[in-house]
Order: sequence, then C-alpha cells, then structure tokens
Amino acid sequence: MEFQPSDFEIVGENYLPREIKAAKRKSFKELLHEKPYVSIGVLLLIILGCAFPGIITGLEPSYMDLSHINVAPNSTFYFGTDSLGRDIFTMIWYGGRISLFIGLLATVISTTIAVVYGSISGVASEWVDDMMMRFTEIILSIPSILIIIFIQAMIGQSDPLSIAIVIGITSWMNISKIVRSEVRQIRNSEYILAAKCAGGHFFYILKRHLLPNFISAIMFMVVMNVGSAIATEATLSFLGIGLPIEIISWGSMLSLAEKALLSNYWWIILIPGVFLVITLVCITNIGNYVRKQNNTELSNL
Repeated sequence: MEFQPSDFEIVGENYLPREIKAAKRKSFKELLHEKPYVSIGVLLLIILGCAFPGIITGLEPSYMDLSHINVAPNSTFYFGTDSLGRDIFTMIWYGGRISLFIGLLATVISTTIAVVYGSISGVASEWVDDMMMRFTEIILSIPSILIIIFIQAMIGQSDPLSIAIVIGITSWMNISKIVRSEVRQIRNSEYILAAKCAGGHFFYILKRHLLPNFISAIMFMVVMNVGSAIATEATLSFLGIGLPIEIISWGSMLSLAEKALLSNYWWIILIPGVFLVITLVCITNIGNYVRKQNNTELSNL
C-alpha cells in the first residue's frame, strides 16, 4: 500500500484534528452576532455625520424660518421644523457634536479621577485604603443626579464644558473601585517593588506598570460611561437645568418635549429621541462586547 504526501499531516502541541477545526469554523451569521459590527457601523456613521455636518446639510442649525414653524417632516424639511422654525435635520447633526463632546470629555475626566484615586487607594496602607473606600461608598449612596444638580447650581452657568466637568467629577466612583481591586492584586509584584527601589515615583509606576495591567478590566465601564454621560446631559436638559435652548444638543432639543407633546408635534421629540436611543444602544452593545472579551481572556489565564 502506497501513501501519498497528502495523507500525512504535521502536528504540534496545538494540534487539532481536521474535523474539530471544521466544527470550530464559524459562519458569517455567527460572527455577525458575536462581534457588534452593526453597532460599530451605525455609531461610526452617526459620529461622521456629527463631525462633518456641513457636508450633509447646508443650513445653519440656529437659523429661524418663521414662515415654517412646526412643519411636519416633508421633502423640504426631512425631519420637520421646531416651534422656532429651525430645521430639525440640521439640528440633529450639529447637536450631536455637542452631545458626543460632553460624553467623551466627561468620560476622560471621570476615568482620570478614577485611575488616580483607585491607584492611590490600592497602594496605600490599610486604614487609608479603608477611609478612601468608605468615602467612595458614601458618595455612591447619594443619587448622582442630586449631586449634579447641586454642583451645577453652585457653578451657575450652563455650557457644554461646565456640564461635562460636572458629570465627569460625579461618575468616577465605580471605576475607582475596580482599579483599587486590580492594583491591590499586583502592588507587591517584583517589577513594581523593583521600580520603587529604583526611585520611581507614583505616576511613573502608574503609567509604566499599573495602568497596563488593569486597563482592559475597566474598558467596559469606560465605554459605558460615554453613553451614561450623554444620557445624563439629555436628562438635565429635559428637566430644564441643562444646556440653554440656544445651545443645540440632543438633550436641549428634548427640552421642548412638553410643549411638543401637548401640541401633538411628535417629530420634535421623537426624532432626537430616536437618535439618542440608537447611539446609547450602539455604545451599550460595544461595551458588552468589550466586557465579554475581557472575561474570556481572564478565563483563559
């Protein structure tokens, strides 16, 4: 009996029979469900539209066409107009820039505070760590919306920067608890002790040794914080304590909801609400995927 070269297969430590390899191959539909391609694609389109609104529409978002007030969606005004005669289609893309800016800046602020605070708590002595964590739990026990309203009342002015700062400094607690737990697990590692003995200061050790070890563990919450910040800004505007109506964002557009519903002008609230919900759902799906990937990596260790 003669054997051909094709009858043999080179194997190694990671060898799997051909039948198992074939069973492990995933169909396109399975891959589509496994990775949030649709969410990434939709979110990318929204971000590009908000980043370059001048390509999509030639109108100014603050332009008031008093001859076309509360016009329903039609071929001229794709999403209709509001009670001031402003084109909602144009406002969606320009307002999205403000909402996304607030979400991203608030997340950067909250993540920075959480990383520094959690790392200090993680490397500190037991009583300092306990005191810092008790303070975090006290803040977490208070509804965040009340803290935001209190701080916003102290600041007085409402603009995208102040709103982002207020949201950022009130949404770092959960991430800091995870950072603290991760740091306490690795703080006595040899490479960290060696860096301390070599004279490395806290921020050097944080950047070079601590941050790379826990960044994957907090990425899920970082992504989710973007959506939470956007939703918080919309909630504040809906309550009438967010951005003023002349500063266009998805939240400030929703501040007209009460008058719109009473007057049956459904498009004024429905269309900004749909864009807000779609954005939040896409961010949530991406965040869940990041969490699953992190859990998979941990289970494989």
